[in-house]
Amino acid sequence: MGSPRKSDKKAVLDLAAWSFNITSSVGIIMVNKALMATHGFSFATTLTGLHFVTTTLMTIVFRWLGLSQPSHLPLPDLIKFVIFSNLSIVGMNVSLMWNSVGFYQIAKLCMIPASCLLEVVFDRVHYSRDTKLSIMVVLVGVAVCTVTDVSVNAKGMLAAVIAVWSTAFQQYYVHYLQRKYSLNSFNLLGHTAPAQAGSLLLVGPFVDYLLTGKRVDHFNFTSLSLFFLVLSCFIAIGVNLSQFICIGRFSAVSFQVLGHMKTVLVLFLGFLFFGKEGLNLHVVLGMLLAVLGMMWYGNASAKPGGKERRSVLPVRSERHNGASEEKDGSEK
Repeated sequence: MGSPRKSDKKAVLDLAAWSFNITSSVGIIMVNKALMATHGFSFATTLTGLHFVTTTLMTIVFRWLGLSQPSHLPLPDLIKFVIFSNLSIVGMNVSLMWNSVGFYQIAKLCMIPASCLLEVVFDRVHYSRDTKLSIMVVLVGVAVCTVTDVSVNAKGMLAAVIAVWSTAFQQYYVHYLQRKYSLNSFNLLGHTAPAQAGSLLLVGPFVDYLLTGKRVDHFNFTSLSLFFLVLSCFIAIGVNLSQFICIGRFSAVSFQVLGHMKTVLVLFLGFLFFGKEGLNLHVVLGMLLAVLGMMWYGNASAKPGGKERRSVLPVRSERHNGASEEKDGSEK
């Protein structure tokens, strides 16, 4: 009797976590589009640094209210995480600038096989045939939706490779650190957000100048652009927190697979609110294929043997936090 009730509770919490991530992620895309395209604030790396400043303030408030317990994260692990995360942010921005939209989307799709490889190598995860096939269906569906012209150049390829692998390592590391040091999402953000805020605000203006040829300190704010900037920073708290919650619950690969639902949703909302000029048969087919693949992945990975973790970290987090979830050897 207790097991179904526990399973139902987990399913509800999983849905709530994912809904939180989708809502905040799609929201920040729309706000940032208004901030950058309409109001001309094109300093993406600096903006991300400001996002982590507000996230840091949130973790301080939570600690002050007693909602976040003291925890420990060794400095070497913190430094490695910040390096991966910042390389991911800068790499994505540079890849988008140096590559065609088509190749940029191809690079983003490569994050799923990269994340799979990391789990196979470091955690000895085994995927069933159905799980592998469902991931392929998701990749094909999203590719059909989003990939248009594909042109490649040497520096664009380098930026894409750095972006893909740093993102895969960063997302794997979120899950790894939470399991190894018994850190919840608030604890991990409390350690990483201040370091990312400081480092990105330090290098962000220089990176943005190299990418745009404009200086952030010369930007003339209007009341409306300032409003969108503050709103973007506020929504970023939800994005950062929900990302850590989701990766902690699902694993990096599942986070990437489900993440493509946001791509499909953004496309759908674009067609809904901004007209149907980009809507054609192959896009509709791709969206349907991606959604079917995601449903198949959820079903296949949840089955016994669908996705098995064959190594267990020798730390207290596996004994306390992870024991009930890994008892049957499976993970979403």
